[in-house]
Amino acid sequence: MARDTVTLRNTENSTTSRNGADDSLDFGPFDDWIGFHLRMAQIASFQSFARHAQSVGLSPGRFAALILIDRNPGISQTALARAIGSDKSTLTPVLESLVKRGLISRVRTSSDRRSYQLSLTDAGRKTMRAMHECAKRHESELDMIVGPRERAQFIKTLRKISTVLGS
Repeated sequence: MARDTVTLRNTENSTTSRNGADDSLDFGPFDDWIGFHLRMAQIASFQSFARHAQSVGLSPGRFAALILIDRNPGISQTALARAIGSDKSTLTPVLESLVKRGLISRVRTSSDRRSYQLSLTDAGRKTMRAMHECAKRHESELDMIVGPRERAQFIKTLRKISTVLGS
């Protein structure tokens, strides 16, 4: 199996199998809780994408930061933290590592010396393009699982959950 290829498990018994967990375990009410299954799916998806991105050497969370910085040049750390659902203290070490790797630049704004504007460097754009290729392969896997006809409705439902329950 190639490094960026992941064999998809048979999903025929996906309602009873739990990511390698002992199938004899009684999960009680979790079996019917949407939140539990959302979390398990998120973990599985994150791990799968991380495997795809291994060759690039960047985590999915850092990729999200690169995408948002690329699409919003000059974005502030505060706006970026809000966009990815993180607090500034959690985001700061992520940004520091991206700066050290030469992927982003962080420049103090002239209007507020406490605030930084973030931009991608050329190396950051190159890394983002490589990660985008990994993401496309990962999305293809998810499409094989969800199905092309159900994709739009699935995304609509996920957005609804995020919007209604998000802070």
